[in-house]
Amino acid sequence: MKDKQEETAMNKKYKAIFFDWDGTAVTSRTAPVEDAAAAMKPLLQQGTKLVIVSGTTYDKIAGGKFHTYFTEEEQKNLFFGLGRGAYNYQITDGRPEIFASMIPDQEGLLKIHDICYAIHVKLLREYGLKTDIVFSRPNYCKIDLMVESDRGDQLFMQGDEVEHLRRILKQHGIESGLKELIDIAESTGGKFGQKVSATCDAKYLEVGISCKSDNVDVFLERFKAERITAEDCSFWGDEFVEIEHGLYGSDSFMYTEKSKAGDFFDVSAIEGNRPEAVKVLGGGVETFLTFLKEQA
Repeated sequence: MKDKQEETAMNKKYKAIFFDWDGTAVTSRTAPVEDAAAAMKPLLQQGTKLVIVSGTTYDKIAGGKFHTYFTEEEQKNLFFGLGRGAYNYQITDGRPEIFASMIPDQEGLLKIHDICYAIHVKLLREYGLKTDIVFSRPNYCKIDLMVESDRGDQLFMQGDEVEHLRRILKQHGIESGLKELIDIAESTGGKFGQKVSATCDAKYLEVGISCKSDNVDVFLERFKAERITAEDCSFWGDEFVEIEHGLYGSDSFMYTEKSKAGDFFDVSAIEGNRPEAVKVLGGGVETFLTFLKEQA
């Protein structure tokens, strides 16, 4: 950890902290959450806003019971931005409550499914690239680009996956790599009359109508009422690394026009470029939990 980066992360006191879940606050989705809850509790007590920003859904975070680790007073400062922009939660009367969402109606969701199936067909027919599709997400689909590779319970990006995907794409004639995949996704959406947001964490191409940017912007707008601005916030993740030239991991989408005045930290040790604003700390979950404890 570089001295200036460490000084910024550990000495500045933030009014709101946004952070990814898998690989940042916990080592995996099935890992115990007690250490994360213990590190968060004093901050919630003192009024610091804590916002978990994740591509997952509420039931996948401590089985949908994470809010029960905190008192009702602490829960007032606990928030969740989930499903790649789909859901934004507050805790009301001891229960999670969606206060803002980007969920299509059934026909809108089926259009997303049609777009992703069309991408699947194009990749197989024109490039011979086999993919699987996860249709069960609220406003997007996950297209598995590496069907032979199983992450197990380590659902975040692994260190060798980027290079592995590059080799696969090149073998199938996709010379421009992920940029070409993103272009295929966006142009396919256009053919269906739907503007799509396409992101990739190496294994999965995720195509839908929102992303983490939408979660972050919703909460920054909400916090204005309490005079919390982007300068009062820090943003933490483990997937900022550049996957292809100009294309970065899912946590990079926390950087928006509204959030860009905040401080951004990456706890991943994966080698590679990050967006210029991101300070690379490494150290994984331990670094982030230590930061939370130092903030109390």
